[in-house]
Amino acid sequence: MSRTIINTPHAPAPVGPYNQAILHNGVLYVSGQIALDPATGELRTGDIETETRLVLDNLGAILQAAGTDYANVLKCSVFVSDIENFGRINAVYSTYFAEDTAPARELVEVANLPKYVNVEISCIAAVG
Repeated sequence: MSRTIINTPHAPAPVGPYNQAILHNGVLYVSGQIALDPATGELRTGDIETETRLVLDNLGAILQAAGTDYANVLKCSVFVSDIENFGRINAVYSTYFAEDTAPARELVEVANLPKYVNVEISCIAAVG
């Protein structure tokens, strides 16, 4: 069984017993990312657009470290603290994923997220 751990300094370091991503048989499983600045470790939660952009940039850094990109994302899981931000999150999300080729996705409201952020996104992507 081929299993490769992916970690990059260009995305936030894990804050628990997990890795940024695992690559297995050409499929990349990326852990949920939040709006932590990878350079400083500080949260950036000023507004939902800035927060979402940083989350997606963090995902992108992990994708790149694994040798893939947004075009190869198969599915995203989006967790939000307030469903009222759905439209604002989608506005940012659509700048990373074109509507006609966007991955499968769910977006759900949850009671709380790590560090009480407003959005967390994980993904599964093809590599190779």
